[in-house]
Amino acid sequence: MTSPSPRIIRVAVPLPLREALDYLPPSGKAASAVSPGVRVLVRVGQRRLVGLVVESGVSSVIAPGRLRPVQSLLDEAPLVDAQTLGLIRFAADYYHHPIGEVVMNALPGLLREGAPVDAAGETAWRAAPGADPAAPGLARAMRQRELLGYLLELGADRAHAAEALAAFPGDWRPLMRALEEKGLVVREQRPCLAPSPGGGERHVLNPAQVEAVDGIWPQGPAPGFGVHLLEGVTGSGKTEVYLSLIERALAAGRQALVLVPEIGLTPQLLARFRSRFAVPIAALHSGLGDGERRCAWLTAARGAAPIVIGTRSAVFTPLPHLGLVVVDEEHDASFKQQENLRYHARDLAIWRARQQGARVVLGSATPALETLHHAREGRYAHHHMLARAGAARPPTLRLLDVRHKRLDSGLSAQLLAAVGERLAAGGQVLLFLNRRGFAPVLICQGCGWVARCPRCDTPMTYHAQARRLRCHHCDRETRLPEACPECGQVDPMPLGQGTERLETVLAARFPDAGVLRIDRDTTRRRGALAERLEAVHSGEYPLLVGTQMLTKGHHFPSVTLVGVIDADQGLYSVDYRAHERLAQLLVQVAGRAGRAEQPGEVLIQTGQPEHPLLITLLRDGYPAAADAILAERRAAGMPPFAHLALLRAEAPGEAAPMAFLAAAAAALRPRAARTVDLLGPVPAPMPRRAGRHRAQLLLRARSRAPLHRLLSEGLPLLDALPEARRVRWSLDVDPVDLY
Repeated sequence: MTSPSPRIIRVAVPLPLREALDYLPPSGKAASAVSPGVRVLVRVGQRRLVGLVVESGVSSVIAPGRLRPVQSLLDEAPLVDAQTLGLIRFAADYYHHPIGEVVMNALPGLLREGAPVDAAGETAWRAAPGADPAAPGLARAMRQRELLGYLLELGADRAHAAEALAAFPGDWRPLMRALEEKGLVVREQRPCLAPSPGGGERHVLNPAQVEAVDGIWPQGPAPGFGVHLLEGVTGSGKTEVYLSLIERALAAGRQALVLVPEIGLTPQLLARFRSRFAVPIAALHSGLGDGERRCAWLTAARGAAPIVIGTRSAVFTPLPHLGLVVVDEEHDASFKQQENLRYHARDLAIWRARQQGARVVLGSATPALETLHHAREGRYAHHHMLARAGAARPPTLRLLDVRHKRLDSGLSAQLLAAVGERLAAGGQVLLFLNRRGFAPVLICQGCGWVARCPRCDTPMTYHAQARRLRCHHCDRETRLPEACPECGQVDPMPLGQGTERLETVLAARFPDAGVLRIDRDTTRRRGALAERLEAVHSGEYPLLVGTQMLTKGHHFPSVTLVGVIDADQGLYSVDYRAHERLAQLLVQVAGRAGRAEQPGEVLIQTGQPEHPLLITLLRDGYPAAADAILAERRAAGMPPFAHLALLRAEAPGEAAPMAFLAAAAAALRPRAARTVDLLGPVPAPMPRRAGRHRAQLLLRARSRAPLHRLLSEGLPLLDALPEARRVRWSLDVDPVDLY
């Protein structure tokens, strides 16, 4: 008689394995007593790894003698609840990604490394009652006397943390310890996430806002799952709708998750939310320190943070009382992660809300075509806010035909004249160009040599202030050559324009107007974006130059003119989403103009003034442009009328990626039958990047089920292909671009 197989626990580890691994429970503990969601320390080969228990008390097909025991339990209670474990499993299955890597994507860095869950609060110090720098005990301690005086200057009525003390010259910590020992300073330990002050100004909702709030969350108890598209023109007051909905969620005892596309939007939203709600508000984004992120995550997971605001990875945060999910600027491609686990936060948020009975609000002035399609098919409720809030009026949009016109570094005479008029009238002007650097190309006028990246199939961008050439795809950087390496002619010429060149030209053209550039180059330092946005609002800089960083939800009430320098980039792209993105970008950047009482104007430079997309967009608006693009997609059999998965492969040599994908297509085609189209393999639109040759194979199906069935059956076959060992390959389900 065979003995029954022992009960084991299943552990997801941070390795590219498609299944969790089986382990015996630690000594003296039954497998059923180890709760799913706790972290454990296990041995894999010769390595010790932190893993997460995803199942316990189950049987294994592996012989007991081959099973290792878990080395130790790291948590007494589950760190990840059952609902979040369900989300992790769904993401691993839907995106066909190793579950251990999904788990590690969901946990903050310190917790992935095995750090304890007790998130220490912030230490602060206050002067003791009656403390005086002239006290006898400080007669010979000048530096201690100065620190106590500095603490009193900061305010004797409250404690001050390390951030406030950073401006004190020198190392203040040993001085503070000495003052504590003398009883002149008192140490306090604040909670790691304190309640916000709240009590800020509340705006009276207009009728359109009231209708949206009542339609999404009627007065009373939590209404349960439902997806609502809130389509509101820029400046229509969508944020006030969000705030009112969060109020209702909190009144019902539920938590609210607010997802934003960029870190740059987080500080301004946080400030607005903290002034409104007197509750702990957790912020989760990559700009946080490890300790801050662990604190925010744990506070939210314990249900002690009623509001969570974060970028895409915040969708994995355990929220036991989730009642409302807001995805702001839901159309933004930043919600899709483009490496490792290629998930879409908006889509996971909807799946998660369905499991937890939460309301979902997808907010945008330019909804993604998939979202619009779902709303028009009746899957999502659709709410419109067609007018700007208050006295603000929509801007006037005009095309500037620059064909056969002489341009000054990409600027037409009409646009320069309009900039001068607005500046003279005391207005603020924003010029938009979605290209960093001084010039995208450096060329020799003698022989035609172009400075190209040796690792990518693209020219290097010239950055004049740093006198460097940089590749914006692989980040390679070199010094500016003094002469052409091919023919020796000195001073190769920069061709084209980027934001840095615009800044230089405008500073020379309008010397009395301050010019402020906002792009990735000027905002690399932590806090730099917030500082520059504050400078914009102060009115110190009448002339703003920037990339799409400036188009995402920022409120610039003094901007009365927006100039779009090169609207034609999106008209020539091979990406099937290019027209959608161009329409969204133009509407979003136009939304920065005329947001207060002053009327706004948007001038769009183009060499294609008769292009149907531009004409439709200006004449009839984004909904009409979306209709036209959807008709093209339907005819072409592309999303949202089809479902895609993209197999990518790369290698140092040119032949290996194509060979692997050809073998992959041969393995998949018999199982694809007539339900899934296999398109390719073909070289990627950028065939070489970061020194590696790239190719891709596109899988397309009319419905999801056959596509995912093929992937589930076929991926093990691809893992076993001999050609797979010579490439690095990945799968992207629902890709947002084909690059």
